[in-house]
Amino acid sequence: MPVPFPVRILVADDHAVVRGGLRLLLDCEPDLGIVAEVDNGADAVERCLEGDIHLALLDIAMPRMTGLQAARELSRRCPEVRTLILSMYDREQYVSEGLLAGASGYVAKRAADKDIVEACRAAMRGDGFVYPSTLPAQLRDKLEQAGKTQTPGRSLTERESQVAKLVAEGHSSQAIAEMLVLSTKTVDTHRANIHKKLGIRDRVELTRYAIREGLIDP
Repeated sequence: MPVPFPVRILVADDHAVVRGGLRLLLDCEPDLGIVAEVDNGADAVERCLEGDIHLALLDIAMPRMTGLQAARELSRRCPEVRTLILSMYDREQYVSEGLLAGASGYVAKRAADKDIVEACRAAMRGDGFVYPSTLPAQLRDKLEQAGKTQTPGRSLTERESQVAKLVAEGHSSQAIAEMLVLSTKTVDTHRANIHKKLGIRDRVELTRYAIREGLIDP
């Protein structure tokens, strides 16, 4: 598929200063342009579904839906949109999960000023981009292993992970039901299953889990 010109980019990050910084870096490139900004993963998915976005830059930790969750949703519902994961962290777990979620690459925010332009172009060419550059060789074994073994938190389904994140953010079952278009009873069932699977008793323990797994920022 030919690379569109210019590439229409959506930036999803809950920090306005990050969105502004990315705009400064990308809007001066003739082949790249930011056409939409949102501050959470759920809005990123909905905006991409409108059909005029070529590439989504997704922060890994956002309200309502993480960048990883958004990447999975877009891979399933809007596969023509390429995605890049942005993060303050360069933990191998996040890198491998991002690529397994369908993202074209992973860029550490601390290196974005040097790497984001090339990462966007690589994603649109169909090439992968991972920071740091030495990581891809290690990732081959990591990705193979990920299909065979369970990583922490993988006992939760995708929907349970979404509910866990929203509970940890302090949303009520009714509010979560409205966000995810579910019944309150279904949300309560998911919450009970989450507590049982993770062996936790209350929202405080769930919040600790969500922070540890990168679902929310500490």
